[in-house]
Amino acid sequence: MGKSHRDFDRRAFLRATTGATVAVGAATLAGAVPAAAHEPQARQGAGALSIPRDRISIQLYSIRDKVSSLGFAVVFEELSRIGFTEVEFAGYTQSTSILGRQITIPEIRQLLDDNGLKAVGSHVGLGALRTSLQQQLDIAEALGMPHIGTANAPSSTNTVDAYRAAAEEFNTWGRAASARGLKLYQHNHAGEFAFATDQPEVRLYDVFLEHTDPRHVYLEMDVYWAYVGQYRFPGFDPAAYVRRNPERYPLFHMKDGASNPDNAGGYDIVEFGAGDLPWKRFIHSIGPRGTHVGIWEQDTAPNTLPNPPGSLGAAERSHQALAELLKTS
Repeated sequence: MGKSHRDFDRRAFLRATTGATVAVGAATLAGAVPAAAHEPQARQGAGALSIPRDRISIQLYSIRDKVSSLGFAVVFEELSRIGFTEVEFAGYTQSTSILGRQITIPEIRQLLDDNGLKAVGSHVGLGALRTSLQQQLDIAEALGMPHIGTANAPSSTNTVDAYRAAAEEFNTWGRAASARGLKLYQHNHAGEFAFATDQPEVRLYDVFLEHTDPRHVYLEMDVYWAYVGQYRFPGFDPAAYVRRNPERYPLFHMKDGASNPDNAGGYDIVEFGAGDLPWKRFIHSIGPRGTHVGIWEQDTAPNTLPNPPGSLGAAERSHQALAELLKTS
C-alpha cells in the first residue's frame, strides 16, 4: 500500500479518536474507571493475576472491516501503536485491490514480525478441520502461532451422544495438533451451556469437557458468551470451570456486555469497560493457577461510530480499559 493511503488513514484515525463522542466509549476516553472496577473489592489483593497484563491480544474479527479494506500492513501498524502484542486470526485474506492479488501467508508473517506482533491463535471452521487439517496446521506453524481452534459448537445436535462423538473427533484433531507442537482449542458461544435434549439434567458443555482428552484438546472461554449461557441456562459459574481446570484454558475472549432484559441473552455486546459484566470478580475468582491470554473481541465493533476509525477506535478504547482492569491490586 502506498504511503499516502496509510498516512490518510492514520490522520483520520487520530482525528476521530481525539473527538470521539461515542456513548459507549466516552467514559473510557475521559479517564473514567471501567464499570467492572466498581464491583466489590473483597476478592482483590490475592497477588498476581493469571491473565498477563503485558499480553493483551485482539481477535481480528473485531476489526474485520479494516483488515479487509485497509489490509494487514496498516492494521498491524495501528495495533502495535495501540499496544496490542498478539493477534488471533479469523481468516487470512484482505482486499485484492491492496496488492493487486491476495496476500500470502509468508507475507502476513513478515508483517507480524515487522510490527513486533505474534500470532496467538486462529479460528477455522469445522469443515476445514475435517478436510484440510494438515494444511491448517502448516499455516499455524508458518505464522508462529502456538494454538489453532474453532469457534464452531462441537455439534449442531444437542444430545449427549452427539457431543460425545464430537469430543472423539476433537481428540483426533488434538492429537494431530499435539504432534506438531500445537494446541487445538474450541471457543464457546452460549449454546454449549444448554442442557441435552435427550438428558435434560446434563449440560452439553460438561459432556464435551469430560470426554475430550486434556492432553490434546483445550478451551477458549468467551467470557461474555459464558455469562449469556448462565443467563439462559442457569446453574453454573463461568469462573468455576477455569478454577477447576486452569491448564485447559490457555485463551480467553474478553468481551464486555451491558445488561438488557429485552435481549433474550440478557446482555448487549459493548466496548470493553462500558458494560456491567462482573469482570473484576471473574478475574480474581478464576484463581492464580495457569496462564490465560486475554484476547479482546467485540463482534459489533465495525458498527462503532464515528467511522473512520470505527472498529479501530473501539479497539484502542477497549485496550485502555483492559489494561486498567488487569492492574493487580
